Amino acid sequence: MGHTITEKILAKATKRADVRPGDLIWADIDVLFTHETVGPRVFAESLKALGDTIWDPEKFAVFIDHYNLPSAIRHAEVVKFTVDWARSHGIRHLYRFSGPEHQVLIDEGFIRPGTVVIGTDSHTTTAGALGAFATGIGSTDCAFALATGKIWLRVPPSVRITWDGKLPEGVMAKDVALQMIGTIGHGGATYKACEFTGSLIDDLSVDGRITLANMAVEMGAKSGIINPDAKTLRYVQERTTVPSTPVRSDVDGEYEAEYAFDGDDLEPLVAVPHNVDQVKPVTAVEGVKIDSILIGTCTGGRYEDMAAAARILRGRRIHPDVYAIIMPASWQVYREMLQTNLITVFLDAGCEVTQPTCGPCAGHLGGLLADAEVRVSAQNRNFQGRSGSSESQIYLASPMTCAASALAGAIADPRKYL
Repeated sequence: MGHTITEKILAKATKRADVRPGDLIWADIDVLFTHETVGPRVFAESLKALGDTIWDPEKFAVFIDHYNLPSAIRHAEVVKFTVDWARSHGIRHLYRFSGPEHQVLIDEGFIRPGTVVIGTDSHTTTAGALGAFATGIGSTDCAFALATGKIWLRVPPSVRITWDGKLPEGVMAKDVALQMIGTIGHGGATYKACEFTGSLIDDLSVDGRITLANMAVEMGAKSGIINPDAKTLRYVQERTTVPSTPVRSDVDGEYEAEYAFDGDDLEPLVAVPHNVDQVKPVTAVEGVKIDSILIGTCTGGRYEDMAAAARILRGRRIHPDVYAIIMPASWQVYREMLQTNLITVFLDAGCEVTQPTCGPCAGHLGGLLADAEVRVSAQNRNFQGRSGSSESQIYLASPMTCAASALAGAIADPRKYL
């Protein structure tokens, strides 16, 4: 009986020849990261009780990405505490206002195939797009991980999700993710390692794969992972010279469950308020009046997302009743947008281009929703009150659908604007 990619990575991290689902293990961590809202201000005292030392500062990164730029004194104090703590502990990898940690980690070459990536954020699963086992933990667990370089885990059973076919015009990776979540359910993959495979996954760009891995946690998954291929290795090698040891699932690896999808007939989808698994075709909700759109975040803010949205908006003006927020996932994405003139496209269309941040998605600052406001967003969650008032509504969609909706002033099918 063979092994899945998840089992192989965790076996290597425990220095064992074999691990199986259900095994309780202590795994060595390759990359650990945290951010200001659940970081040092929460675990600093716990770390002191463990000796106040960090096992390997080169493998640890601290991010200021939720409260940037601070718009309240309490946020500024949290940022200051985090920065002061990082400096006092000799943290070299301090990323202040660089954008959502998940994208910046990828841009900076931290994420490599075959590694164990741990972060104090549920969307740590994002790193699985590059063939890493990546999962989120709580702040107390982070203190122990910081002191020891190890994480206690139960090896998750693997679920294989196969996508074949090709994406039709106007359909994006976000639609693939929403189709899966709508079928499997928001808790249908709880504590599973969701492995994405198939010819459609092979054809997806790395940007598209990152979107899928990011959204895996919305099914309750412990991790989302894609077997690395030549495309993955080229992408990683462009960002780091640190060697990695990629592994792939065996053909006879065992899976607790399997799902099969075909992308040929997939259409643009929308998750309606207030649950990510309440998924409908865009045609079923077309015409719902909106107040704003958000294209960006760690889910829908990569260059490919921006280029797709710009394709819809180029040479057009957004509806006068709509305000549109364009929020690149990192300064690296922002630079690419500058180099290819995408920022001008968005500005000419009447959009607001902001700095990279988690702010409005996480409900902290910059573009929050008021009572009764309706937004179409490329973000990952639409929980009640997620991005402002509990009386607001968020529809989740692809960057293309968000752009089309901005033009129409209501939820719209992007295929009509291509």
